[in-house]
Amino acid sequence: MDEKIASAVREQARDGALSCIAAFRVAEELGATPIAVGEVTDALGARLAHCQLGLFGYGERKSVVEPAEEVAPELERAIREGLILGRLPCAVAWAIAARFGMPKLHVANAAEKLGVRIAQCQLGAF
Repeated sequence: MDEKIASAVREQARDGALSCIAAFRVAEELGATPIAVGEVTDALGARLAHCQLGLFGYGERKSVVEPAEEVAPELERAIREGLILGRLPCAVAWAIAARFGMPKLHVANAAEKLGVRIAQCQLGAF
């Protein structure tokens, strides 16, 4: 286990959980991959929480994703073009959010409306 990552995870974790945003901050600050931070978090027995796409880590409710009322044609096209084996990778969802200048949760809500599942968490949670 990488001790630098482990130390940073211990420092950033709250109540046995490391938020998605904190995990990415640790990765960036240490020059580590997000998956390495996720693996160390798991090895330490901590949970990942508050997924930036809203998919997990929100207490009893777990997910905060809700189908969007409408999905703009350009956003739908970007989501469908990003599919790999019928699913939208987490990293691609993030890239779409950046491209359209929208919160990551909005991309997840649009995907939910379209019946598209998000896969391949960058931290390894799913």
